[in-house]
Amino acid sequence: MIRRKRPVAGACALLAALTAGLAFPAGAAAGEPTGQDAPKVNLLLDVSGSMRATDIDGRSRMAAAKQAFNEVLDATPEEVELGIRTLGANYPGDDRKEGCKDTAQLYPVGPLDRTEAKTAVATLAPTGWTPIGPALLKAAADLDGGDGSKRIVLISDGEDTCAPLDPCEVAREIAAKGIGLTIDTLGLVPSAKLSRQLSCIAEATGGTYTSIEHQDELTDRVNELVDRAAEPVVTPVATQGAGSCAEAPVLESGLYTDREEFGQQRWYRVELLSGQELRASVSVAADRAVHPDHGVLLRAVTVHDREIVRGEAAGNGRTDVLSTGLRYPKPERDDEGDKPAAETVCLAVTNSFSADSGVKTTPGLPLELTVDVVDGPDGADDVASFGLGRGWWLLGALVLTGFLAGLVWGWLSRWRFAVWRTN
Repeated sequence: MIRRKRPVAGACALLAALTAGLAFPAGAAAGEPTGQDAPKVNLLLDVSGSMRATDIDGRSRMAAAKQAFNEVLDATPEEVELGIRTLGANYPGDDRKEGCKDTAQLYPVGPLDRTEAKTAVATLAPTGWTPIGPALLKAAADLDGGDGSKRIVLISDGEDTCAPLDPCEVAREIAAKGIGLTIDTLGLVPSAKLSRQLSCIAEATGGTYTSIEHQDELTDRVNELVDRAAEPVVTPVATQGAGSCAEAPVLESGLYTDREEFGQQRWYRVELLSGQELRASVSVAADRAVHPDHGVLLRAVTVHDREIVRGEAAGNGRTDVLSTGLRYPKPERDDEGDKPAAETVCLAVTNSFSADSGVKTTPGLPLELTVDVVDGPDGADDVASFGLGRGWWLLGALVLTGFLAGLVWGWLSRWRFAVWRTN
């Protein structure tokens, strides 16, 4: 689950910067045609009666969802085809059979007319049941056709009320069709049962589950997921880290997946030439019940086990994924002016996840590692990748300048005071 306010945007921007070289390869800049069909997103909104509750920043859940949708519609990239489907919006009665049919396409998936979509959202009012399973089947059908990325973003404040059609089984059925559709889920109530159901739906298709408690969290997260649909699709490569650097696989630029058990350390190697920069990021997902306090550590070290730079992240049970990253520019020349040889950089991924004794430890937790080796920026040899490196001279100059300025100011102040007393 993720519960955080707007500072999350800064963390997401940093991670995006670390992976920019991978996400946008040369010749396929953002916004340029890629030869693929347009990415499609279907926003699936729960409009059941419980959405009247006023527990999101003093406003009703429905009002918060409407505001979030309006802001998302304004920010949707031009290349994304977006649609909106509802569940529980039209049937107010007690007939369960009728209530479980209550899903409708509010705005069809296609090129976005922002004014028309906002007008449709304005008509929504909390009404009936919560038929998540049937709505997922219809939402998947809305996205049929084309080879671009497909994503459903489900926003709900309650569990499905139409069993035995289990929404988790529906999600697995959708995943089994192999149509490349991802389902992300957002829960508007901090409920353990809701969390389990929405997490199960998301995990079945490789999506994410997020717990929402504030208006800005809802807007930010939906915006992030819509933007993600527009990113070029990168197919991850399965790899297997080793127990030491000497035995680790050598990785080139790319996206890799692995499994890491609780408290385990996995090693990978990257070859870095002088003047190149290594950008790496790692995400470890808690795909089972774990204790709330945990962390992920990514270190770049030499073959002689000297740490170069590190990135780390800590979790408190509010998110099901922890991510961190690092950068290391290898200088063109060393301190003596000689051009250094190629270097083997060892990447070590360590986690501090733990769980109760009844929780299975195998297979390990899903791990996703991004490696990007790019030409370093001009002047990369003037600043080390960690600390200030050769930039210490600048700090020393600033300190000395401040010290001398203080002496001069003090002398002038004493002189003016002496002149004033004399007069």
